Amino acid sequence: MKSDSLGQLIMTGVPGQELDTRTAQLFRRVQPGAFILFGRNIESAAQLRKLIDDLRDLSEIEPIITIDQEGGRVSRLRLIGNEAPGAQQLRDKDDLDLIRRHGDITGRLLRLFGFNLDLCPVLDISFDDDADNSLRGRCYGKTVEQVVRNASAFNEAMRGQGIARCGKHFPGYSAASSDAHYQLPRIDRTREQLEQNELAVFRQFIGKDAPPGRPYDVVDSMMICHGWYPCFEPEKTPATLSRRIITDLLRNELGFDGLIMTDDLDMGAILTGYRLEDTIRLAISAGNDLVMICHRVPEIETVHQILRTLPADRIDRALKSVARFKKKLTPPDEFSEAAFRQINDEIWDLRVAVLGEERARHTSSQSVQRSPVEMY
Repeated sequence: MKSDSLGQLIMTGVPGQELDTRTAQLFRRVQPGAFILFGRNIESAAQLRKLIDDLRDLSEIEPIITIDQEGGRVSRLRLIGNEAPGAQQLRDKDDLDLIRRHGDITGRLLRLFGFNLDLCPVLDISFDDDADNSLRGRCYGKTVEQVVRNASAFNEAMRGQGIARCGKHFPGYSAASSDAHYQLPRIDRTREQLEQNELAVFRQFIGKDAPPGRPYDVVDSMMICHGWYPCFEPEKTPATLSRRIITDLLRNELGFDGLIMTDDLDMGAILTGYRLEDTIRLAISAGNDLVMICHRVPEIETVHQILRTLPADRIDRALKSVARFKKKLTPPDEFSEAAFRQINDEIWDLRVAVLGEERARHTSSQSVQRSPVEMY
């Protein structure tokens, strides 16, 4: 294990719209393996591409550069362009060609800016479209079959554009009755209920149990949710920090061999119960390959030091997983304002096709009261 490679296990946020001297120095020292961008990082198309190019320039190893670009209210890039329809809007339209079109457009848009991973598709089943658990409008279906069909169409189209995908939120977050941005939800699902519903979806995108000849496409990575599942962990433990869920279930039982990452470790579900040192130790021991620190960016130096103290076998396993994932990354397209405008027009046309012109013009989640998942 090389100590200077430990930063490869860190996914970090970026403080602003450009790299100030202190942040650039921090990133050069730590060499994070992944960067995640939010609305706070986006002012214009040209500015965003420059920021991403700058992150690449200071990275000795090609970095993962990612964003939550789902569509609907979780569309970071709507700050500089049109808002693509969300998963529920596409679900309600019930047209697979439109979902594929959405995936294709999203992939080309991300490649243009220099992203190589999109933190989607959401693979959660909507048991209640109005549940107050951060998933409102973000689910592709109300049944296993509907989620698999719709999310697969989006997933395949993005793959065709060379963008890696991340299934979330394993092992299934939709039965949560509270928002993990504030507190740790208790998810009282039996193992049998999970097998028949949530895990049935994830199995399809892992590929192990996908029917032969069907178009289901595996995801390259998985994000683990901050939810407590008593059927797996009798004592209060987030799935993010659970070896029973990540290693025993996802890796060993379900056979997933892609990249595994935590959800944001700066969320209330974690901050209210764990010190940073314990969080990082437990996350890596549980089987995560990437630890995600979205907002406490200066703390990544401390995280780097904590990683030095962890068992070499756990670190080596995670480093190998990150390295395998990075071998598949596709370089960005050449940027131009004209190319961005063309894709942005296509997003508007898609929005009209899904919602109708009048609704497309008069409805926007810009007017919806913000939740943390939208504000990040």
